[in-house]
Amino acid sequence: MKNFIIITNRTKDKELQVTNRIRDYLTAHGAECIVEEELPEEGSGYTEAGCVPENTECAIVLGGDGTMLQAAIDLIDTEIPLVGINLGTLGFLSEVNRNDLETSLDQLLSDHFEIEQRMMLSGSVYSGTKQKETFQALNDIVITRRGSLQINSYNIFVNEKHLHCYHADGILVATPTGSTGYNLSAGGPIVNPCARLMVLTPICPHTLTSRTIVFGADSRIRIEIPATNRGSQVAAFDGDTLVRLENGDYIEITKAETVTRVVKLDHRSFLDILKMKMYDA
Repeated sequence: MKNFIIITNRTKDKELQVTNRIRDYLTAHGAECIVEEELPEEGSGYTEAGCVPENTECAIVLGGDGTMLQAAIDLIDTEIPLVGINLGTLGFLSEVNRNDLETSLDQLLSDHFEIEQRMMLSGSVYSGTKQKETFQALNDIVITRRGSLQINSYNIFVNEKHLHCYHADGILVATPTGSTGYNLSAGGPIVNPCARLMVLTPICPHTLTSRTIVFGADSRIRIEIPATNRGSQVAAFDGDTLVRLENGDYIEITKAETVTRVVKLDHRSFLDILKMKMYDA
């Protein structure tokens, strides 16, 4: 690779010290490297896809997993692979540590890496028969209560067949990539990020028997908000984009047509990385 763009979460690299360190190293080794100089408007993400040169081969994302999730959505139509530099805490998506920068950059420059294609979700919100909005997510789509602390009901249909009516704080549907996020905290399983499946996990269900259910990637999950619910709900896409749901609305979740391409520089297995992140930290 010889053409890069650096996407920086400026709350994590305020003085752009790490950003400039990466840019200077790449340019000193004959690569082209663009750094966005202007801060985006609040809520607009970290970069605009239309500003990225067509010959860009890789986006280097500085921040944490949240920054990687936002960059994945920002560049969803470009097919540019992402590599994350972890300036946060745990960092499952942002695998490169700042102490290993030069070694990792050498791997990029010499094409010593693999590219993983990560499954994404598409969620369409409906009011009656009218489709309101559709968004994509790399980690998860979460439907939960807004404001009131009362438990709500959620009717779940899979491939047009009724599964169950959950009484819970919410419902989340995660990708394998998102299995180590909110899904894990809610008691869901950890899944190899290269798998192709969907994980449905109730959030704090009011029952002794509710468990996570794993569905195939081609499943169509519909989550209906009963008219009898009190208060309002919200659908959160990767914890960032929020869509208000009224009683009677529903959301249909399917595998997205697009994928996120993630550069893998660490040649250790998923289990080795999991052990290091979760047990040896």
